[in-house]
Amino acid sequence: MAARTSIEWTEATWNPVTGCTKVSAGCQHCYAERMARRLRAMGNPRYRRGFEVTLHPDLLDLPLHWRQPRIIFVNSMSDLFHEAVSVAFIQSVFATMEAANWHVFQILTKRADRLLELARLLPWPPNVWMGVTVERQECVWRVDLLRNVPAAIRFLSCEPLLGPVVLDLRGMHWVIVGGESGPGARKMDLAWVRGVKVQCQTAGVPFFLKQLGGRIDKRGGDRALLDGQLSREMPVPMNVSRAEVPA
Repeated sequence: MAARTSIEWTEATWNPVTGCTKVSAGCQHCYAERMARRLRAMGNPRYRRGFEVTLHPDLLDLPLHWRQPRIIFVNSMSDLFHEAVSVAFIQSVFATMEAANWHVFQILTKRADRLLELARLLPWPPNVWMGVTVERQECVWRVDLLRNVPAAIRFLSCEPLLGPVVLDLRGMHWVIVGGESGPGARKMDLAWVRGVKVQCQTAGVPFFLKQLGGRIDKRGGDRALLDGQLSREMPVPMNVSRAEVPA
């Protein structure tokens, strides 16, 4: 439920919640759903319920036991702001992130409406980055809601990028772009990627191209190159100085 990861823009994952339900076009070929089914078939006890939303309270304090500072993607196998996750449980996740201030935590949601509704009930320490997914133009409303969340770093994930998007990047600190990969992957037009990159450059917002997508192995080679260049900018350096780890 927590491990080093091959996700290019983070260092580890922490999953106090697993399972989700589809809310928009970007969910159609959900990698987490495929992985959950595989883990259930392998007999993993955390996935006895497959991809149904499941809380794991015994994992809430796990980052407190990681002494080496890490950048941690929260709930890579779920959405913390899913309606089936109680406010109290979300507050417990935030309490851990606030206490484990030597780590950086990255949260990503498609449920920007619930995020904004609950934002006033949550602490927003500087080590918590909050993002929303914007896979196509119909989803840019999530950016407007995120702008009102008092996170130190607000970011957008345009993955899988399914069409051209025009973004209002005021108050945003980072944009990730990626193509869809795996079975049934929908093709990403490089013109869409270039469009996002230009918008980021104009607004002075770091741009991170994760991968171009497709059925074949997305890692290595030219799978993350745009016009011969690797774009892997971060809002702060990956080796950012963090709080002292308590003895």
